[in-house]
Amino acid sequence: MSGHSSPHGPADGHAPVPPPPGGYAEVGYAQVPPAAGPPPTAPAPRRTGRLALIIGTVVVLLLAVGFGLWFLFREPPIPDPEPAAEELAAALQEGTPADFPLAMDTSASPDEQYAQVFEQLLTAVGEDSGTVAVKSVTPVQEGDGGTATATATLAWTWPVATTAAWEYETVAQLTYPGATDGEAGEWEAAWNTGVMVPGLEPGERLAVERTEPARGEIVTTTGETLVGLTPVHHVGIDKTRPGWDTAAEKLGNVLEFDRATTDDIAAQVDSAGEKAFVEVITIRDNDPEYDFQAAMAIDGVVGIPDELPLARDRDFARPLLGSVGEATAEIVEESEGTIKPGDMVGLSGLQAAHDEQLRGVPGLAVTIKPTEGGEDREAFTIEKKDGEPVAITLDPETQLRAEAALADLDNLASAIVAIKPSTGEVVAAASGPGSEGYSTATLGQYPPGSTFKIATSLAMLRSGITPETPLPCTATINVEGRQFQNVPGYPESAMGDAVPFRTVFANSCNTGFISQHQEISQQQLHDAAASLGLGVDATAFGAAAAMGDVPTEAEGTEHAASMIGQGQVLATPLAMATVAASVSAGHTVSPWLVEPTGEEAADEAPAGDLTADEAATLRSLMNGVVQEGSATALQDVPGIAGAKTGTAQFGDGNKAHVWMLAITDDLAAVVFIEEGELGSTTAGPVMHEFLTGR
Repeated sequence: MSGHSSPHGPADGHAPVPPPPGGYAEVGYAQVPPAAGPPPTAPAPRRTGRLALIIGTVVVLLLAVGFGLWFLFREPPIPDPEPAAEELAAALQEGTPADFPLAMDTSASPDEQYAQVFEQLLTAVGEDSGTVAVKSVTPVQEGDGGTATATATLAWTWPVATTAAWEYETVAQLTYPGATDGEAGEWEAAWNTGVMVPGLEPGERLAVERTEPARGEIVTTTGETLVGLTPVHHVGIDKTRPGWDTAAEKLGNVLEFDRATTDDIAAQVDSAGEKAFVEVITIRDNDPEYDFQAAMAIDGVVGIPDELPLARDRDFARPLLGSVGEATAEIVEESEGTIKPGDMVGLSGLQAAHDEQLRGVPGLAVTIKPTEGGEDREAFTIEKKDGEPVAITLDPETQLRAEAALADLDNLASAIVAIKPSTGEVVAAASGPGSEGYSTATLGQYPPGSTFKIATSLAMLRSGITPETPLPCTATINVEGRQFQNVPGYPESAMGDAVPFRTVFANSCNTGFISQHQEISQQQLHDAAASLGLGVDATAFGAAAAMGDVPTEAEGTEHAASMIGQGQVLATPLAMATVAASVSAGHTVSPWLVEPTGEEAADEAPAGDLTADEAATLRSLMNGVVQEGSATALQDVPGIAGAKTGTAQFGDGNKAHVWMLAITDDLAAVVFIEEGELGSTTAGPVMHEFLTGR
């Protein structure tokens, strides 16, 4: 059979072998019969695989446990030093370096050292003004046992002046001590005084010295000093000296104070500290009004010498020039760091308006004071810059003449303003003693009364009226139930139904002007006034000033009142002097007091539409006031070219503000008195005295 094959047998010709009992075991792809013998309880290969799986699992578990134990007990990583450096900078900025972990080699308190080093600097710049920032941190340098080091560079800024800051850098050495019991440690800084200021040794401190600049003078445009440093004595009572308790009474007697003032001084002295100096008055050297030597002879009274910026005379243009004194708390706050408590600043007038230019810039020196002996080391310096002078157009002689003319008006506000028409320079701006320190000359606003008829006349000329045009000048005129009349004593010879406009103007006929209220609109009045400089901002003046107001709208009786400078029409003496100056110059004048500097000098003068022909006609009308009208008292004034009086009733109608305008050669002036009879009778004599000096 060996040579035969079965049609169903394998390819090699062998007969198929029946499977053994229990079947075949698979090994790879071959089918291998199991070993001979009794069948096992479980196949051996399956038992081996299961054992291998168990062993593998155990190994994996052991590895996981080992890794977990390693993870749990490993050293934590070194923290980033940058946040620590930021915390150190914040602690230094707050003035509490001990809030940060410090490595110390001294028992000194870091916070106390900080306070001692920066005490004067903090006072100079303000406790919240300094800043500390991290400029850079070097890469971490790892050491043995998980330690590390880094270096932080800190940028300090002290705003010692509004335009300058003291800036410097210090270095802080940071150390990382490593982990403790598996917990990450904290970065520490090696503390030394050099962290606060470069090169600062233990026990050294900073000293700050402020150098005050010389205050600029107020001078004339020709260079004459009007306000400059003047020797004075601060006179007061020193409570450390014997006799202080009776000094107030004696000093009040010597200085001729009234009872209330003396009692007030005594109360201030009693309430002051036991070592206080209570200043009573500042007396300029050789002031004839006060007996300085007699004051110094009083026990307990002291005179401290000083220099202050003062005018040539105590009262010379005082409301205009202003005063200088210690900065108020409000001024210090508004300055945003420019001005410090105790600084001398302008408190009013030109001194306040141009304080920055006059005050200058203080100098400042920051030095390092050694502990014992040795020389100071300069740390930072700002050179002082003295104040610059302010030049103004006042002419001292003209100003003094104006003040003398107002000297007796101690119970009424009053003013004289004089302008040079050819240039617009204000050569006098005097406010009388009754103004009580207020600059009535430049700021006092009142109805201008009949002086405003210059503006009304310009509006009428523009509407076609000529100096010869006949107008009705009646005793009274009624407008919507309100009766207007002329001033008491108005000459009957200048009244009638057809009076030439020239005569109406010369005698200031109220009813003649009001008769045209329906022909001239309020807007036309406003525009004519603006052509003369009234109601137009004096942008070139250089100091606080008001130029009046002429409403553009008014109806009925209000408009009728505007025709004669009452109603809602307001003017200042400066504004009315500008009106007179414009008429004299032949064009709209822009008044100026302070000489412009820098870019201000390039500003173009405000434009105006007053023509030379219009001004010539107005001058002719004003000349008639001197020749035949209400200002004939000025006929003897040299060079007089024209004038205009004004009376503006107020209150119950029994009181009046009084005015007079005048133009001579190259001078335009106005006199204002808060209350009087008539412009001609009250303001007229004052104008005459001012123009003639007698």
